Amino acid sequence: MDDRASDSSTTTSDARRADAQRNRARILEVASAAFLRDPETSLNAIAKSAGVGAGTLYRHFPTREDLLLAVYKEDIDGLEASVRRTLDEQEPLDAFRDWARRLAASVRVKHGLGEALSTPTAQALIDSTYGPVTSAIRQLLDAAAAHGDARPGIDASDVLLLLSALWRVPRTEAGLAQADRILELVFDGLRPEPAPAD
Repeated sequence: MDDRASDSSTTTSDARRADAQRNRARILEVASAAFLRDPETSLNAIAKSAGVGAGTLYRHFPTREDLLLAVYKEDIDGLEASVRRTLDEQEPLDAFRDWARRLAASVRVKHGLGEALSTPTAQALIDSTYGPVTSAIRQLLDAAAAHGDARPGIDASDVLLLLSALWRVPRTEAGLAQADRILELVFDGLRPEPAPAD
């Protein structure tokens, strides 16, 4: 085989792969925003908003469940990866607050999708995110405790359970205000106890 033909087919193949990766990323980005606004958004509407054909969307995500799970996994992976950057940019307690808000927004999508995410495959994926999310909370708690903003020894899984109340809050103006109040209650509970008076 001619080396030039081989190089040309490799270049074409690489370009197709890069284009497919861009399309997949764009579909996930659009789907994440769309599902947050309306869990019933159609896949055709997502494809159109992403600037791809329906066939392209279905090649990447053959079913609605496949797309929902990919959006959820991408959101959780992004949250896990953002912990260090968030801590580098803000004071630990502020970083934790912002991170918790993003977690709540991400997981609120999951709860709005009801039966679509109640399959064994979906549940296995959701269960697999528990460890990474708890680990991220542990990092945030440790940083806040080292900074004197949280009591040491708080169990990360307890905090995750408390934060889980946030994804049941309705996606309305009043619901978002309620979510902020719930977050403040959680963070008030993390604060170190005042030193006893002499």
